[in-house]
Amino acid sequence: MSKTLIVVDNDEIAYGQPQATISFEQYLRDYPKLNEGTTRIINLCDTEHYLSRGYYCSLLAEAREHRVLPSVRSINALRGSDGDVEFRLSRMEANLPAGSDIADGEYPVYFGACALEPLQKLAKRMFQQYSSPALMMTLKSHSGKYHVRLHALSPSDLLGEEKARFDEALDNFTRVVWKTSSTKKARWNMAILVNPEEALPPSDKEAISRFVRAARKLGIAAETIAAEDLQSIANYDALFIRETTAIDHHTYRLAAKAEREGLVVMDDASSILRCCNKVYLQDAFSYHKVPCLKTEVISDASDTTLAHLESVFGYPLVLKMPEGSFSRGVYKVKTRDELAEHLAQLFNETALVLAQEFMYTDHDWRIGVLNGRALYACKYYMVRNHWQIYNHGKKRSQSGGFETLPTFEVPKGVLNAALKAAKVAGNGLYGVDIKYREGNAYVLEVNDNPSLDHNVEDVYLGDELYMQIMSEFLRRLELRGK
Repeated sequence: MSKTLIVVDNDEIAYGQPQATISFEQYLRDYPKLNEGTTRIINLCDTEHYLSRGYYCSLLAEAREHRVLPSVRSINALRGSDGDVEFRLSRMEANLPAGSDIADGEYPVYFGACALEPLQKLAKRMFQQYSSPALMMTLKSHSGKYHVRLHALSPSDLLGEEKARFDEALDNFTRVVWKTSSTKKARWNMAILVNPEEALPPSDKEAISRFVRAARKLGIAAETIAAEDLQSIANYDALFIRETTAIDHHTYRLAAKAEREGLVVMDDASSILRCCNKVYLQDAFSYHKVPCLKTEVISDASDTTLAHLESVFGYPLVLKMPEGSFSRGVYKVKTRDELAEHLAQLFNETALVLAQEFMYTDHDWRIGVLNGRALYACKYYMVRNHWQIYNHGKKRSQSGGFETLPTFEVPKGVLNAALKAAKVAGNGLYGVDIKYREGNAYVLEVNDNPSLDHNVEDVYLGDELYMQIMSEFLRRLELRGK
């Protein structure tokens, strides 16, 4: 039989349902009890301060496998000062009825209930996101958006009418059945960052679904979320970025923030920083003696530079933007006029450009590397009548064919080059692109956010590809601890 306990700082503080109310000392001393059954804890102690009684009440409740409100995660998020619980919503996102005129101000929310009816759906959503008994929801409207900020209230500070409203909400809340899941509660929570509007996402919808299922089998509750819908990264234990990354972009900022919060992150911020800039990679390849095509970094388009490039590379040669993905920002030039034209175009966007020797092969190798070991292998074939695996020159982007193989069928030189290049980037999940000709491997780049699509990269391993990646998350989560 289940029961609900209301834990307070001391016995002098009275709320509704006094028969279910105990002091923090009593909860510390007398629980857990043998064969006590399902126990739900409503923690009304002051949680404003770190390591307070309220903090320890929720911490102990989670250790005792009691269902507790608020959770330690919610306490930490609401106690933060860096704007974690601060976001902007449109009227539709805030579930505000059409025609309702909500004044800027502060609105108390008790167990998800708000006195102002038009705000009830928003209040319930905030309570589901940050399940704290008493919240102050501050609204400010600006340019058609609502700036919402939450902070926790101490129930012991409520007086008069607000105290009566809180007691009524507490009574209503304890009379309903707390929702429980019929499945085993996941130990870890993962956010999978996606962009529904992205034309060429790193993973298609079916691959994402398989990641979610693989995570569930390992005790990780994974959910997809877009950057604009993410209210607090602190609500998760892990972040898996399946949106194309860039340095001057929310993916990099979010990865860095998630790492500061202690999450396990792929792609981690360092990998994004290293892999998204081809200048860094080429310099690192040279230093670590990674086999690669002849490449130079140039900073101007003077006649002297053009002559130098002609003498070193001849024609055709390849120009690359330092940041780019899916073959974007890469040009094959055949004449001096094309060379000057594309350099002028690139230098409008970047201070440095890479010039690289041109080597044609009918396919590029892609070796997937996870934590220093080869995970999968693909041959990506060039688009017909084109020199790249992607062709963005038409109205609709085209891609060539592919062949997925077991890693033991990959030439040893390709595997060795891939592992050596991936080590330069870090210990995350990478896709290493390599050309192979006449027994020699040439690394093109290391992708921190490699394509992982259903019926492409998973053709050989099947669901095991998703399980292995989620298993690496699990290993890192276990090392990190609760």
